[in-house]
Amino acid sequence: MMTKLSVDQSNTEVATRVLTTDLDNFIEIAKALSTDLRIAMFKSLLERPRNVIEIAEMFNIPPSTAAVNIKKLEDANLIQTEMVPGTRGTQKVCAAVFSKIIVETNAVEQIKQNDIVEIPMPIGHFFDFQVAPTCGLVSDKKIIGEFDDPSSFLEPERTNAQLIWFRQGYLEYRFPNRTPRGARANSLELSMEICSEAPLHNLDWPSDITLWINGVEVGTWTSPGDFGGERGVLTPSWWGEANTQFGLLKTWRVAEDGAFIDGRTISEVTLEKLALEQSPFITVKIGVKPDAINDGGINLFGSKFGNYETDLVMRLGFVR
Repeated sequence: MMTKLSVDQSNTEVATRVLTTDLDNFIEIAKALSTDLRIAMFKSLLERPRNVIEIAEMFNIPPSTAAVNIKKLEDANLIQTEMVPGTRGTQKVCAAVFSKIIVETNAVEQIKQNDIVEIPMPIGHFFDFQVAPTCGLVSDKKIIGEFDDPSSFLEPERTNAQLIWFRQGYLEYRFPNRTPRGARANSLELSMEICSEAPLHNLDWPSDITLWINGVEVGTWTSPGDFGGERGVLTPSWWGEANTQFGLLKTWRVAEDGAFIDGRTISEVTLEKLALEQSPFITVKIGVKPDAINDGGINLFGSKFGNYETDLVMRLGFVR
């Protein structure tokens, strides 16, 4: 038996996204939707993404009150937020991720049959690379090698990198395939803090960043710019504020019904096309194509740089 909570809206991208949860995890969702204000906010975000100031004006509340209630929805994974360039500095834009919530009441069976394994990967542990200047690497303490010298990507200290940038090319990683024996993978997520690469920084500097998994092109996301001018939450003090400071946290997901980024469809690539079961490792390549329309490069952040305390993180969902 299952119960369903759904919200009607016209955004077809959001409408295709369904969140399935059990009774225990539904408690946080119920708390997030326990006030009329947050329900109204959530409905407004189902219509289209909005920034915090716009939400505050819409409901005639202070921006600080809007931010607190947005955080409740974000913590329940009902919406996602990201910092994007605005007319004055950056602004937080909020978007709904799911339009339908399905609660499985057979919680015990669900816990036994569904699981997720999480695999963090430090950004300096790339297996292969091909980069073109501008390029470089830094740890949280110092510069690694020389700026704009691709041979620096071979330095033994590269494994300590907390910020990596390049204008064209790619980084390639190998994640262990930890799908348990006898289980079947049904989703793959990859999260990273990332942005474009401009000289110093430039909020208006689009870049077409592409992700490949096991040699299959999953899709391309266009980063709006290279963010600086104010220090990242984790960015060390020795790194000049005029340089790149932080990126956007993006989550790519490949499932049985297609590929998505932050809940929005980017391609029809399905998990079956990745052939995960054929290898003990999963190859992940992040790069900018030579023929990219917006060849604005990449900045990739580690857990000690930028705004998010995270490395590259892969999450493999599976059923037994």
